[in-house]
Amino acid sequence: MSVEDLQHVDYLENQVVGMDSFIHRIDSAEVIYQPRRKRAKLIGRYLMGDLLGEGSYGKVKEMLDSETLCRRAVKILKKKKLRRIPNGEANVKKEIQLLQRLRHKNVIQLVDVLYNEEKQKIYPFSELYTNMLRLILTEMLDSVPEKKFPVYQAHGYFCQLLDGLEYLHSQGIVHKDIKPGNLLLTTDGALKISDLGVAEALEPFAVDDTCRTSQGSPAFQPPEIANGLDTFSGFKVDIWSAGVTLYNITTSLYPFEGDNIYKLFENIGRGEYSIPAGCGPLLSSLLRGMLEYDPAKRFSIQHIRQHNWVRKRHPATEPPVPMPPSADRRDPWRSMTVVPYLEHLHGYREVDEEEEEDEDELFFGENDVMYPQDFTPAGRLQEDRLEPNGHQGRLSAGLALRSLCVNGTDGESDMENLSACRTRQRSERLSSSSSNPSRKGVSTYSRIRRLSACKQQ
Repeated sequence: MSVEDLQHVDYLENQVVGMDSFIHRIDSAEVIYQPRRKRAKLIGRYLMGDLLGEGSYGKVKEMLDSETLCRRAVKILKKKKLRRIPNGEANVKKEIQLLQRLRHKNVIQLVDVLYNEEKQKIYPFSELYTNMLRLILTEMLDSVPEKKFPVYQAHGYFCQLLDGLEYLHSQGIVHKDIKPGNLLLTTDGALKISDLGVAEALEPFAVDDTCRTSQGSPAFQPPEIANGLDTFSGFKVDIWSAGVTLYNITTSLYPFEGDNIYKLFENIGRGEYSIPAGCGPLLSSLLRGMLEYDPAKRFSIQHIRQHNWVRKRHPATEPPVPMPPSADRRDPWRSMTVVPYLEHLHGYREVDEEEEEDEDELFFGENDVMYPQDFTPAGRLQEDRLEPNGHQGRLSAGLALRSLCVNGTDGESDMENLSACRTRQRSERLSSSSSNPSRKGVSTYSRIRRLSACKQQ
């Protein structure tokens, strides 16, 4: 190694030593994380909320209609991404066209469609009622150890699936992708069929329901598709998929499985499966009729409606599977996520420390009752606010002065003491808010006028 190289190494060592003098390692617990402030974003007349979910085509977010104040859901679709998906852009256009003509209580309803040519985005808005949840059945099944619904609960969902499927077939539409992941629920238990991206609309004067293409989920495909037939009955494909869905939500299993898609299609093509003994004779009979290998012998919707398991009223022998709370906010009611954006849109902001000198703040007192800081309920004694060490707390001086006012002493000395106390309270309030950021959030929650000493009396 040359002399120049040694000098260069010494220079680097000196630099490293110099850096250690001003770079200090800190513990991660000492890092204070402040979440990014939510800023309002409008798309047309709709105010954007938080993310509800994400699929293969795009993200789904909650929206608020600024004219009707109705909650909506929007699927943000980028044309650039759709072009990378086989038939992606064509499927989206087809789904929009189909949903615009459908109106049924068990089929998701399209409300509006907006296009942004500059950003190359499509915004289809669907219904999201006050009690609507962007919740798929699979989330509920994952929330319980058994991974299945009680029989009476599965029966209610299945009957609604039949109603929606019958309506689609009456409109000449084959869904082709019926599965739990494409079924939405409301808090009152209403089921909605969604995701018509791979659906097919039959010709108005078609002789039958013959179809030639299928793009549905592999585990829910019938044997005629697994065996590669050129043509097949579209309605019987939906019956098979509904049968696999019923099998899944009542047993937590699938009738056909495989290590890969080739093994899966091989098992489906043979049509050999077993039904757990716990299903009972009625449900087993219905599943065998819906999962019939021969499409000609497979149950139709009319046969299913006449089946004894569908017509039977199943007793509620165990509690239903509840809807799990939202994963990000742990909210069991799935409340509206647009509120923080509304606050930003209408000028809501946190109060600075300088503003706190002239504004009252609220605090949570006993029994979580909020009072303005300069107000004391009648009969409250000063000793109630003593700290465990015997010293008066932050509110003790204020309570002492208020007790003077309540007792009727409103002399000139009292007013001087009142002024000095308020000055002391301001300084204490500023130091408390700087050390405890949660108090600053409480102060911005409401504004209550300061009550004078005479008004308190």
